[in-house]
Amino acid sequence: MSYGITLASIVQSADHLGEITKASLHPGDLVIVKTSNSLYAVRVLPDGYCRVTGGWFDKKGLSPATTRIAGCTWGGSAIKIDVAAACGLRLEFVNRLVTSPIEKIILLPHWSRN
Repeated sequence: MSYGITLASIVQSADHLGEITKASLHPGDLVIVKTSNSLYAVRVLPDGYCRVTGGWFDKKGLSPATTRIAGCTWGGSAIKIDVAAACGLRLEFVNRLVTSPIEKIILLPHWSRN
């Protein structure tokens, strides 16, 4: 059964996505992620952790949750582990929560960052 998505098409599109890499984030930064179903606020903490509110975490009464971002996926098992958020992809947290596709990303750098 073919779904019209090949590994080659995923790799080709990966370089053209509006994305924020994990390496570009610093403690205190705030990333607002609008998915097709929810809105998440992700505050970057030290050591790769983040504090997340919104979406699934609010629905389950777990906000604010301290967790890590595993990366972004196309909805399958292939994951871009260096990416914190990318339009068209799904955000995956280390608790295996996978969001609906990301529609918009807003990065608000911490005010004291140089």
